[in-house]
Order: sequence, then structure tokens, then C-alpha cells
Amino acid sequence: MALRPVHRRSVPEDVFDQVMSDVLNGEMQPGEALPSERRLAEVLGVSRPAIREALKRLAAAGLVEVRQGGATTVRDFRRTAGLDLLPQLLMRGGELDLAVIRSILETRLHNGPKVAELAAQRRGPQTREDLEAAVQALAEQTDPVAAQRRALDFWDLVVDGAESIAFRLMFNTLRATYEPVLPALAAVMISEVGQVDAYRALADAIVHGDASAAHDNAHQLLEPATTALLAALNRLEESR
Repeated sequence: MALRPVHRRSVPEDVFDQVMSDVLNGEMQPGEALPSERRLAEVLGVSRPAIREALKRLAAAGLVEVRQGGATTVRDFRRTAGLDLLPQLLMRGGELDLAVIRSILETRLHNGPKVAELAAQRRGPQTREDLEAAVQALAEQTDPVAAQRRALDFWDLVVDGAESIAFRLMFNTLRATYEPVLPALAAVMISEVGQVDAYRALADAIVHGDASAAHDNAHQLLEPATTALLAALNRLEESR
């Protein structure tokens, strides 16, 4: 574990970020003990209360286990962490993690149709107006990156209609992870976000409460771009 002095602008955050990075990059393995609070404070040049606060955040994130009077040890984040780590996992060592991208794409393809199905079953009185406005905003957008954002706004409404807190939190995390790479995906995603009629058909199925059609329309909308992106990932992996 290569510790470095932290900037005093946000001491607990910097400590948290350093340890989190070492855990996610595999520099610190599950079961490995962190240095003591005293030693961490000495090496990093910060106060012990700042170290203690950072360790609490790391424990809350499922990255370490803090034992009262004992050593603080690294946990296996794959078994203990939550979706909030996804943005950090996407970029590791200065490179995109292709396995993480693949898992996001697979989740998008499998969850989207189910969310649309639930939205059709649980639609509210405002659903028609909101979805029609979202489709219109997408239709009027000519910039490919902005069009992806309009498409995300459309799906945001669909997730709202599904009335599922689990899908809502998952969508929030996936969107936060996905938005920084929108420009890089513009060429592939234009084939999806440009299908205004497909979004309109999905909206109609939801508005009319046709859960089966909503599920199928969502899958037909999401599947082509997802398949293209997965194929591109496979080619990237083969070239590495």
C-alpha cells in the first residue's frame, strides 16, 4: 500500500479515496490489515479524528471492516459493497474496465424491459403527458450526445412509472456511471436514440397499460445497440 500525504482541502475524503483506490485496484487484498490509526495519521500527516472519519466511510461502503480494539481489515467488495461503487470501478488504472462496461450493458438490456412492463402496469394519470413530452424532446434533438440525454430523461420517467425503489436506485447509479462516457458512445448509440418511433411505440404501450407490448418494445429498442456495443467490447479485449 503506497501511502501519500493528502491535501488538506478535504482530509477525510482524500484518505477515503486513497484507500478505496488501493482496494479496488487490488493493491490491498481481502483480509489484509490496514496500518493502525496512529500509523496512518503519521504517514499521511493528518489527525487521527480525520482517519477515523475516513475509516467509517470506508466501512459504510463495504470496503473495510473496523473492529473495536482490533485491526481494520480489507473486505471483499464484490460481496459487501453496493452499486454506489460502480462509477469508481468503471475507470481503474486510468483505463476503462471492459468487464464493468459489459455488466452495465447486460443490466441495461435485462432490466429495461422489466421496468417498462411494470410502468405499464402501474401507470399514473400524468404518465401520458410526461412520456409524450419526453419523446417530443428527443425528436427535436439533433445533437447525438444531447439526444442520449433526452433518451435517459425518457427512461427516467419510465423508471418513475415502475414505482420500484430498487430499480430507481439502480437506474440512478447506472446513469451516473454512463453519462460521463456519452460522447464516446455517440456513434453507436445514434442508431438507438434516433428511433423516435420506437420510443413513441414504447410510450404508447405503457400509456395503454399493455405490459407485454411494453416489455417487447423495450427489448426491441435496447437490444441492437447493446449487441453492437458488446461486440465492440469483444474486439477491444481481443486486441489487448
